[in-house]
Amino acid sequence: MLKNLNLGKTLRDAFFPLEYTCDVCGAETFGTNLCNGCKKTVVFNDKTVCPVCGRKTVRPEICLECKAQPPVYKQGVSAFVYDGGGIILIGKFKNGNGYLKEFFAELLAERVKALPPFDCIVYVPATKKAVKRRGYNQTELLAKSLSKRTGIPLISGAVQKTKETEAQKGLTRKQRCENLKNAFKVAKPQDIAGKNVLIVDDVLTTGATADEISKAVLAAGAKRAYFAAVASVEYKTLEKD
Repeated sequence: MLKNLNLGKTLRDAFFPLEYTCDVCGAETFGTNLCNGCKKTVVFNDKTVCPVCGRKTVRPEICLECKAQPPVYKQGVSAFVYDGGGIILIGKFKNGNGYLKEFFAELLAERVKALPPFDCIVYVPATKKAVKRRGYNQTELLAKSLSKRTGIPLISGAVQKTKETEAQKGLTRKQRCENLKNAFKVAKPQDIAGKNVLIVDDVLTTGATADEISKAVLAAGAKRAYFAAVASVEYKTLEKD
């Protein structure tokens, strides 16, 4: 049975390779990443966004979240909203579909043009358990592809996790902050000292991870920290706790 399944997958990939199928539903697209139907389920952050955190907003102005508690990073961007088809794309990226790094890097390469110049790229480290389960750190794959597209050097392994943390999913912002407290350190401070650093992640939800890594990067001597995520939770859906 398994042999037949593998044969079926081989034939499918031969006749309908990834670059010719929709990354959400798998339908034929003939060279585009999303079919016409799934395009409607992915909301891109190319219109009204907060100029600070980069989340989708109702109006093109600083969101109340950033006014009340500005992020530690100077400015952030993201490619699309973490909802609908966006959730499916991120889920696939985290679970065996590392090839999506190229599609995401292409999107982010355009978004980061809105940021002030930055000197290097770092990425959010994954726990050992997550890497073992997935076989890779998806943010590292993304950062490498983004570095190639932008020509900005990647400082591989610059940020490391100092402890295994609980899964962030389902936790409030307060719980996430407590969970991630002192969870990151910069292993190569000499490589980021005095530089403007872009931190890359797959998803921006409450912003707890972005803030904690930004703190670590700035404490290690970085001049400024910027943040780029493939997807972000729309401002109106943010938890207030």
